[in-house]
Amino acid sequence: MDGTTDVNAQPSIRSRGLRYPKAAFMTPAIRTALRKDTYENTMVTACSRTALPEDTVLDIGAGIGAVSATLAKQQNVKMVHAVEANPELAAYLTKMFAMNGIENAGVIAGTLGARKSTADFYVRKNPSMSSLVEREETTASKVEKIDVLNAKALIKELSPTVVIVDIQGSEADLVPQLDLSGLRAAVVKLHPKWIGPEGVNAVFAAMMQAGLNYNARGSSGKVVSFRRAWPTA
Repeated sequence: MDGTTDVNAQPSIRSRGLRYPKAAFMTPAIRTALRKDTYENTMVTACSRTALPEDTVLDIGAGIGAVSATLAKQQNVKMVHAVEANPELAAYLTKMFAMNGIENAGVIAGTLGARKSTADFYVRKNPSMSSLVEREETTASKVEKIDVLNAKALIKELSPTVVIVDIQGSEADLVPQLDLSGLRAAVVKLHPKWIGPEGVNAVFAAMMQAGLNYNARGSSGKVVSFRRAWPTA
């Protein structure tokens, strides 16, 4: 019996036409949102409105794959590179893609930074709250060492046309480090509570410096979309 058959036999939750393998880390809230087709709804909608079939997508902070799988399976984008710092979720993504027969998406375990190194990753009971940042209000259940990949080198290697960022308050540090010059569009989930107005401004400044303009159609609340060109019609 091959690995794909084993994965397909696992219990799963169906959401928006996709199957999510059941996992111990899934909180009741995550399971309910998946069953109601509302899990990461704002982010999925924004990215679906932004990405095109010809795009190569770099999804930084892919989580359990809601955005990556939607773009790869349902919008059939050229390729999705799903970056996930949480080791447990990185392994989960591989199973999730296999369960859904997704071949135009791959998993990159680790996070991005200015140079290749390692970093502490704070794993919390709710995986969506796990991050590179230690916070008193959300105590980590454990701390793991993860790989930090050179952001500029990875973007040069993969040549994405769309970058998606959802990294729980680290966006203000990472986005200005990225080479955004070759992008057609980008989507960033902001966390103002943690990065403050200065962090929000840093994200917008990096996008504007790269020639990427705020895209209202792909934005909603804390999820902001940017694109280089405007439709002529």
